[in-house]
Amino acid sequence: MKITDIKTFLMHVGVPQPKAWASDNAFGNQSFSAGITGTRNWLFVKVYTDEGVVGIGECSGWPRVIETAVQDLKRILIGEDPTHIERLWQRMMSAIMVHGLTGTVGAGAMTGIDMALWDIKGKVLGVPVWNLLGGQVRDKVRIYAHANTPEAALSLKARGVTAIKCGGVSDPVRKVAALREAVGDEMDIMIDLHGPPWMTPGDAAQLARALEPYHLLFIEDPIAPDNLDGYRRIRDAAHVPLAAGERMSTLYGLRDLIERELVDVVQPDTGRAGGITQMKKIAAMAEAHHIMVAPHSGSLGPVAEYAALHLMAAIPNALFLERIEDDWDGRAHTVIPHPQQVDGFLAVPDSPGLGVDIDEDFVARFPSQANISSQVSAASGSYAPGTHDENVYVQTRLQRARHFSAKK
Repeated sequence: MKITDIKTFLMHVGVPQPKAWASDNAFGNQSFSAGITGTRNWLFVKVYTDEGVVGIGECSGWPRVIETAVQDLKRILIGEDPTHIERLWQRMMSAIMVHGLTGTVGAGAMTGIDMALWDIKGKVLGVPVWNLLGGQVRDKVRIYAHANTPEAALSLKARGVTAIKCGGVSDPVRKVAALREAVGDEMDIMIDLHGPPWMTPGDAAQLARALEPYHLLFIEDPIAPDNLDGYRRIRDAAHVPLAAGERMSTLYGLRDLIERELVDVVQPDTGRAGGITQMKKIAAMAEAHHIMVAPHSGSLGPVAEYAALHLMAAIPNALFLERIEDDWDGRAHTVIPHPQQVDGFLAVPDSPGLGVDIDEDFVARFPSQANISSQVSAASGSYAPGTHDENVYVQTRLQRARHFSAKK
């Protein structure tokens, strides 16, 4: 069997329903044709073979740019045996390294191709991808959803969801306090503190201490991903589990986060971590340090969700999977079939390969028009008063008595 072609399918998708996205930051508020708001894109990849077997994958990390990277990688893969997945991953990695360290764009391109190769191998052998990864540890995967208000949290609770994540760097303590009061002790709560603007390590440490009484499952991305030493300062200051890793790629990119035990939960992004090949290795390294795995999936499309389900079925340290439970309506029409949450879980697919395909006609109805925006609005309150237009990367929190308190 030989690879004969690789094609990309880039689509412009809408933003999640307002109650479904737990962040002060949005996907942008620009309006485009086809009734689309925001700049979120999904990029799907198909790998074709001379025996008629086709594999599908998904890339994230800047999909509109990654599409070009996939087409560039294509020329070194045509004619190769798609079942030799590790060798082809090494070939792609070595080729990309000519341009410097592999970031999320290069890794995102490799991810979609790698995912499609696993899909092909499963189809050829007539088994689900999880069977190629060592078999099932579980046949369903717990999910968590986003909720920034008590009303949204209670709606999810009524639908069987058992864990929620709120987000945003404005008013975090009061937000968590209101959620805990609303849902009681039965639901797990997390908070995502990613920027912009990112917090300083000192501010993040103080905030972590303020959040201790609410028994969070974890605090996600409390500081920028390029300041690993700052995580140690937060860990020493507060007894709250930490999570990070979605903005890093490959085993090499997440190594320090895991080996230095700076987090309790590692969150590789299923669309840009380097593929199922890398996700399995990252999970094994984390397992050796008793670190759990909760793949990032907040902005991803549904093919990457399938890949995450196969991975999490096969690893012992799977915590749960992030899911936008009330996403853009078109999500359910993008793939066949579309997985449904039942009692807070997604069933693990049992069809050969990944068990999913895209509706190419539907995808073609939404061509990409943009894929980047200034994400934070002045109304979000993320920046200190009067500083929104500065667009700084890191900012010290002002009005500190208010920011770090649960008092109304």
